[in-house]
Amino acid sequence: MAVKIRLARRGRKKAAIYDIVVADARAPRDGKFIEKLGTYNPNTNPASIDFSEEKAFQWLMNGAQPTDTVKAMLSYRGILYKKHLQIGVNKGAISQETADARFEEWKNAKEAKIENKRQTLGSAKEEKRKAALEAETKVKEARAEALRQREAEKAAANAPAAEATEAPAEGEATESTEEQA
Repeated sequence: MAVKIRLARRGRKKAAIYDIVVADARAPRDGKFIEKLGTYNPNTNPASIDFSEEKAFQWLMNGAQPTDTVKAMLSYRGILYKKHLQIGVNKGAISQETADARFEEWKNAKEAKIENKRQTLGSAKEEKRKAALEAETKVKEARAEALRQREAEKAAANAPAAEATEAPAEGEATESTEEQA
């Protein structure tokens, strides 16, 4: 019986979440499986992969074949590298302690890289939010300035009209006083 490590889809439309399962190669995608290893959520950034590394390693060593997507996930988590090191130990090329040390060194470097990506994404998101707030503030100030200019223009337009209406009234008043004199 050919055994595959693959994804089984679940979740709603356009918001898929996948189970990482070990199944017979002839079984349907969402059908019967032998064992569930974990979950994969591609909707987050970075995508969240949560599975039992020990079980996945055990199944790989027993001959289970991962699909392309699962193979990429296993490689991302270092399970394929661990398998490579274990095969070297089984052949006698390196000792178990050396293999474990190499794997731990690789895993620490990978975790640092992932954490750096998370921080970069977080800071980029914060910078984008600040830039949007600054742009919004500039637009708000421009609108306020335009409103002040319109009000000043209206006041300036109303002032000469008011002076024009007041000036003849004063002129008439002086004429009437001259006639009386």
